[in-house]
Formats: sequence, structure tokens, C-alpha cells
Amino acid sequence: MQSAMIILNGKQSANPELRKAINHIRKDGHTILVRIPWEPQDTYEFIKDAIAQRIGTIIAAGGDGTINAVSTALMKFPTDTRPAMGILPMGTANDFANSANIPLDIEQALALAVKGKSTKIDLAQVNDHYYFMNMATGGFGTRITTETPEALKSALGGAAYVINGLLRPDTLKTDICKIEAENFNWEGETLVVAIGNGRQAGGGQQLTPDALINDGILNLLIVPSRDVIPAFLSNLFSSDKNEHLIQKTSSWIKISSPHDMVLNLDGEPLSGDTFTFKVVPNALQCRLPPQCSLLL
Repeated sequence: MQSAMIILNGKQSANPELRKAINHIRKDGHTILVRIPWEPQDTYEFIKDAIAQRIGTIIAAGGDGTINAVSTALMKFPTDTRPAMGILPMGTANDFANSANIPLDIEQALALAVKGKSTKIDLAQVNDHYYFMNMATGGFGTRITTETPEALKSALGGAAYVINGLLRPDTLKTDICKIEAENFNWEGETLVVAIGNGRQAGGGQQLTPDALINDGILNLLIVPSRDVIPAFLSNLFSSDKNEHLIQKTSSWIKISSPHDMVLNLDGEPLSGDTFTFKVVPNALQCRLPPQCSLLL
């Protein structure tokens, strides 16, 4: 029988569907522990205790921010001691889970997280200390995804971010930056920068639609400031690639700016004037469905 520790976003602590799903899987003989972090350090301490108890899987139960917290904490332990990671999508957007075809039904997702086959996946490392599993976004994308009203998101879905941005001229502020990657160098003003290990952010916006989480590369999207409106409208209403977007792949990316920028790493803000990204291949074992579209 499998053993797992659920690290649960506190907002979901009273979720009746989760309680029901945990009771069902416990009745099957599996050991399930539940922990709710109060302080940032708690996630690390919970995983440390799980390793000492030989728990086989750590399950991130929440949104993309919870996935980020759990995967980052796992990377602080030696490779040969890290438990596998499971994902229980219980956030607002669940961008990574949706891209990975993880069931949104709690009972099905928990069964996958506990009993599913584990697969080695990459993580992206930023400035040697920070990690993300899905996506880093900067500029217009970062501001819009954090400031779009919930009512608008409910009514319009992913398109709400674009429409809200176009109606909010105060958010259309450029970042001046230099972006380097393998055989690539670009300088200018941009409203959108995205570095994808996964494919989507902002509640369903496919910013790096060709990304895979086990190919050893990162996918880069740049939207120059002068082209932001035609680029986003084209991306919104057509699946075709267009000339307004700069798209590249690389195992490393460097962004530098004469001013402070803010990047969003799966929901966690990181500010600075220089960001160096690199792939950590085969960083974690993650329990994913057989039909996961993010795998080679």
C-alpha cells in the first residue's frame, strides 16, 4: 500500500469533497497524512518529517503557488531521498494541472497522486536559488494576472486577462531589458516576457504552447511593447503563430534590465534587475496521467 503526505492550502482545509476522498483512499489501506503550512518554512519541515517516516509521495493540494512551494522545498533535499510528487488541483486557475491533463475531480486526482506512475520531470531554476515547475511571466502578464477581478474571470475565462489589460492603460507599462539565450540576443521594450517549462498561465493563456516538462529546454516568449495589442488579439482569436511574437527555445535564458523588474514564478513574485534561468533535468519524480500532454 502507498503512503502520502498532503500539503494543503489552508483555504481548502474544510473542503468536504477532499475529506470524502481521503476517507475513501484510507479505507483502501493507504496511509494519508495531511499538513497545513502556516509559515513558509513549514513546508520544508513537513517534507523532512515525511522523509524520516519513509512517506512515498508528497502531494501539493492547492493552486500553482502551492505546487511551486512544494516542488521548491523538495529541491532542498538530496536527489536520492526526495519522495515523488503528486498534484491535487484545488486552486483558481490550476494552469499546470490543466496542461498536464490531471483530473480536476478531487477523488480521481487523489487516486492518481497516490497510486499513479511517477515520471521524471524538469524544473526551471532562477538565480541559483528559486525554482518553478510551470511558468515565469514578466511585465504586462504579471500585472494583469494579479489584478483582474474575479467576476470578470468567472464571466470570460482566460480572455478576461487580455480584455482587462486593454481596458487598463495604467497597466501598459514597458520593461526595458536585454534577453539572451542560445544563439539569440534581443534588446528593447517589452510588455510580456514568459519563460515556460509548462505551457499556460493566467487562467488558460497558452503562452508557450509547445513546451514539454521532460525535454531539457525552456520555451521563451517575448511580445515587444509596440506589438502587444495585435499580438494578444491574434493569440486570443487564432491558434496560428504570428509575426508579432518572438518565440525561442534554450536550455538557459538571461534577462537583464537597467531597472527592477518583477517576475511571477508560478504565483510567487521575484524582483531584481538580472534573472538567469536554467533547466534542472530530471529534477523530480511526479505522478502524472498516462495521457499527459506535457511529456515527450
